[in-house]
Amino acid sequence: MVLHTDLDVGNKNIKYVLAGEGAGTIFAINEKTGDIHAMKRLDREEKAEYTLTAQVIDRDSNHPLEPPSEFIIKVQDINDNPPQFIEGPYKGSVPEMSQVGE
Repeated sequence: MVLHTDLDVGNKNIKYVLAGEGAGTIFAINEKTGDIHAMKRLDREEKAEYTLTAQVIDRDSNHPLEPPSEFIIKVQDINDNPPQFIEGPYKGSVPEMSQVGE
């Protein structure tokens, strides 16, 4: 993910900062380019979404140049847990020519 401001037209005097859930521990921002990346593997079973705030500030004075922008990172689920059948064996049947969903 990349954040950009209209002020970033080769301006070397700005920097991007990140705050919120996981800023600096789970998510990092490149203060020069606005690139955001995860520093560890995300798992939807642990946390489904993170709310972060990004802001552009003046590198010399540390004063904000724009209001902060809030955004949400939603973690997609992958099938990383194999199915478990604890109390088997299970038996089932489907009548011939059954419609889908019956």
